Amino acid sequence: METEVREREQWMKKREYILASAGNMVGLGNVWRFPYLCYKNGGGVFLLPYCFFAVLCGMPLFLLETVIGQYTQEGAITCWTKLCPLAQGSGCSIMVIQLYSRLYSIILAWALLYLIYCFRDPLPWATCNNPWNTDRCVDLTSANLTATHSSNLTVNWTSVNPAKSSASEFWERGVLSMSGGIEEVGTVKWELLLCLLACWVACYFCVWKGVRSTGKVVYFTAVFPYVMLAILLVRGLTLPGAWQGVVYYLYPDPSRLADFQVWMEACSQVLFSYGVASGTLITLGSYSKVKNNCYKDSLWLCLLNSGTSLVSGFAVFSALGFMAQKQGIPINMVVKSGPGLAFIVFPQAVAMMPLPQLWAACFFIMLILLGLDTLFAGLETITASVIDMFPGQMRRPWRREIFLVFFCSISFIVQISLTTQGGVYLFQLVDYYGASGMCILFVCVIQCVAVGWAFGAERLCDAVEEMTGQRPWVVFILCWRYITPLICTVCFVGFFLDYQPLTSSDGYVYPNWAYSLGWAIAFSSVLTVPIFAVGKMCVTEGSFRQRLSVLWHPASDPVGSLNETEMKPMSAPFPDRL
Repeated sequence: METEVREREQWMKKREYILASAGNMVGLGNVWRFPYLCYKNGGGVFLLPYCFFAVLCGMPLFLLETVIGQYTQEGAITCWTKLCPLAQGSGCSIMVIQLYSRLYSIILAWALLYLIYCFRDPLPWATCNNPWNTDRCVDLTSANLTATHSSNLTVNWTSVNPAKSSASEFWERGVLSMSGGIEEVGTVKWELLLCLLACWVACYFCVWKGVRSTGKVVYFTAVFPYVMLAILLVRGLTLPGAWQGVVYYLYPDPSRLADFQVWMEACSQVLFSYGVASGTLITLGSYSKVKNNCYKDSLWLCLLNSGTSLVSGFAVFSALGFMAQKQGIPINMVVKSGPGLAFIVFPQAVAMMPLPQLWAACFFIMLILLGLDTLFAGLETITASVIDMFPGQMRRPWRREIFLVFFCSISFIVQISLTTQGGVYLFQLVDYYGASGMCILFVCVIQCVAVGWAFGAERLCDAVEEMTGQRPWVVFILCWRYITPLICTVCFVGFFLDYQPLTSSDGYVYPNWAYSLGWAIAFSSVLTVPIFAVGKMCVTEGSFRQRLSVLWHPASDPVGSLNETEMKPMSAPFPDRL
């Protein structure tokens, strides 16, 4: 007897969807990228371009993708057959970006290894008495470090043979054992390999049963980081020198508004932080009940995300202000972005506090949970897309679990290369090109054109009104059709005009073949859109105009979205635009 095909799952409770969406949005970028960009690009003034892009790009795109998922009840690829079949390549592009984004699991492995080391006394990155330290190592947590010593250290940082902090040497030599470059692979770090394996096992069990398991996991993974953030914020603001850090964080510099790079970085931060063009919003929204008020949910989630970014800055920079005062050096000498902030600067700051093991553990637990939410949301996006493409085969008992075991195993094997001595260079390359702003902006433009013009922005508003009882503001129609795609197109062009080749923080320049590989990675997601569109045109019957008309408009009414009696006629209010 043939086994029964399961129906598509839905969230058991609305709060599970809210927590999953919040966990997906609020990630590592809120903690280590937004505060640095705010300081670097004009302090409080940076909030102006940030809010500009949040209102005109972030919120419209967030609502757009959430509505697409809830309206079609489909994943990131198959949803386009019910909106604009010609744009289905954008879903494939999202899948390619998500495959590259799986490499971020190595960040969880780094954070887990640091968490394990947090239970040592003293902390291994707080001293220079370890096997990995060199004669250039400087213990910046020493109580004997005076302003005079600090002034000497200032000279040593820029000398021919510069000094290295103990936290920096622990990161580069103790954890990573960095080789000379991407061409020097080196040996595998077995402790990193075990941590990576543990992270993939955790991701698997977070999503192996679909929303039944994810909906329960997010009660902890989405809420606990806020508890940790609140603890670190209170602790940071009570440290001496905290006010100095807050001033550096928000000190306004209006002249920075004339720099085009500031606006570009604000746009990329909004898109990355809001999680648009990643398929996760479509996937999470597709598990919601059809009558869920996704309109109100989207607005509140966007406010939560931006508010978390702002509060994270106070937590981070209050600790950096304390660190700068204790060392007697300017705060701009300790401020970094990305992994440098999470694995060098902030650990060094907590090492100077009383009970350093406690604060370090709090920080890395928060970091792990922030990253875990985003990672398993992406994993669910890939899984849901495959299941929706092959529902007859994949919705049978144990098919999902078997697919996940296979996918996670392959991903882990591929990522073993990241645990080698040259792995960090490969990670930086894929991070810089694989999920770059260029790819995200391109997908955003395609989505806006497909929904705003092919499907119809007015029709989407009708769908929102039918589902929620509320009609979106007219500004969302203007954004979906004109403002958002125009801004994304300008930033997409600006990406090429302002392009700078990837270099490491220590000045390492990648070989030419690595840059060629990077561009191949970047265009592998972009080119899927035109390739898929041409392929769809070729396999569709009829004249060119007929084929274009069929693929430009929805193939059918979204199945399971609204009752047939509740649906407005699909064709009457929306004449053929061709």
